[in-house]
Amino acid sequence: MTPITTTAAARTASKAVLALGTLFLLSTAAGAVSMRVQMACANDYLAYCSQHDPDGPGTRQCMRANGLKLSKACVNALISAGEVSAEEVARRAAGK
Repeated sequence: MTPITTTAAARTASKAVLALGTLFLLSTAAGAVSMRVQMACANDYLAYCSQHDPDGPGTRQCMRANGLKLSKACVNALISAGEVSAEEVARRAAGK
């Protein structure tokens, strides 16, 4: 393999390991959120709330505090899972 191919493969492998590790951490909580929420919100968790223990209450508080920054896919998954209501999302969006 060429150095460029090796570097690209290493980056891809690193991203996959990071994503799987995040999913593992998110899924270990006793009151863990659904797999759909984990998949949809993994990048938002890493971007805004990774300083919090995924098992602790700080993660939910942090995600709520950053609600307006969360991706649409994450918000939709949270609504579907009953973690937040569509009305609450609309109310917050209207109050920007």
